[in-house]
Amino acid sequence: MSEKTKGQNLAETLFYKKKNAFELWSAEEREAAQKYCVDYMKFLDDGKTEREALVAAIRILEKEGFREYKLGDKINAGDKLYYNNREKSLYIISAGTEPIECGVRVSAAHIDSPRLDLKQHPLYESDGLGYFKTHYYGGVRKYQWITVPLALHGTVIKANGESVDVRIGDNPGDPVFCITDLLPHLAKDQNAKSLGQAFTGEGLNILIAGSPYFEEDGKQTPASDKVKLMVMAYLNEKYGMTEADFMSAELCLVPAANAVDVGLDRWLIGAYGHDDRVCGYTALTAMIENKNSEHTLVCVLADKEETGSDGVTGMQCCLLTDIIDELAVNLGGNPRVVRANSLCLSADVSAGFDPLYPEVYEKRNSSLLSCGVAMAKYTGSGGKGSTNDAGAEFVGKIRAMFDRDNVLWQTAELGRVDQGGGGTVAKYIANENIDTVDIGVPVLSMHAPFEVVSKADVYSAHKAFSAFCK
Repeated sequence: MSEKTKGQNLAETLFYKKKNAFELWSAEEREAAQKYCVDYMKFLDDGKTEREALVAAIRILEKEGFREYKLGDKINAGDKLYYNNREKSLYIISAGTEPIECGVRVSAAHIDSPRLDLKQHPLYESDGLGYFKTHYYGGVRKYQWITVPLALHGTVIKANGESVDVRIGDNPGDPVFCITDLLPHLAKDQNAKSLGQAFTGEGLNILIAGSPYFEEDGKQTPASDKVKLMVMAYLNEKYGMTEADFMSAELCLVPAANAVDVGLDRWLIGAYGHDDRVCGYTALTAMIENKNSEHTLVCVLADKEETGSDGVTGMQCCLLTDIIDELAVNLGGNPRVVRANSLCLSADVSAGFDPLYPEVYEKRNSSLLSCGVAMAKYTGSGGKGSTNDAGAEFVGKIRAMFDRDNVLWQTAELGRVDQGGGGTVAKYIANENIDTVDIGVPVLSMHAPFEVVSKADVYSAHKAFSAFCK
């Protein structure tokens, strides 16, 4: 074999070449990634809504010795705490031993996902069939939710103040629900329309029943709205609900399927809700793994990212600032200095390059599956509109952390310039004078009822958040 030329050696030294996990990882690391993802898939199945994901996360935290915290409680160095914000967002705190004015290390993910919410007066019947009216939540491509088996999840606050959790469609033997579509034989006019015209928000009505209410003597009820009465009789018997209780309920339709391996090699995971519970779980487990770090750590599992992060459970709420202020007051620091010295990984997924649709990506600057967790210096749209554009110094600092711990990572953009775009929670945290950059797992079919990620990237994300916590 001939010796390498000077040019070859120089190219290897100076050029950047993206590599995937299968080129770099040992058999032991590949096995660790597979094992890690078993628990991640269970987390997905347990938490298909932000409320359920919060409960699943708290269950994990309490096993690791974290205890509930309320604003105003005393915080001491070494405390392991969590703050349950209205059952829909979670703030996890590990108070470190170094001076608090060194700053806080924040990992901020979101645990809400696109779905179909029930309207406040959802129930009606038509021509012997029962339906729920919905209002879609987040950025959905409506046609993807047609003819998909769906499960009903959520919480009902009844007139007496009692809270009841609803989950129908995921347990063995449960019925499921769906939205019907036209048969191809009669779809000539529909086929001529654009996707946006053929499938409308008001048309996303859920088929929930097909029989009337029967009296005790076995005969159909003479009451009006016979199918609607059957539905309400069932809900009343099972949950004690009346129709008025829909007005103080948060009920939604999510895919009924659980997380599964995709592909003969079992290196991909197909599931609902990777965006963004994959980053929520990896950030959570990294914090637990490093709960004795000298740094003060805060992990946020936020709500409402898919609709703009507004409201008391979204990242535009001042709660993160309040918690940092509480940490500063309790641990003897100036909250303004603490924020100025804090660092944040905005933990959100990236758009993985899809070889079936190369025209919407710029491949050199897209994330590839199995090439590691993706860092997006900026998101936004058009001319970097509505984004946090992380500074080179901060990107360099995070890069050094990842390289120190042999984290497999890459960079990413959200498709071609002017093709579209989107945002994350990064800008809201950066607006608090906290250096922030986006880090996340590449996803195929993002926002669809069935998204796909690589187990290599999931494990790389865990390692990345762990390196940040150290």
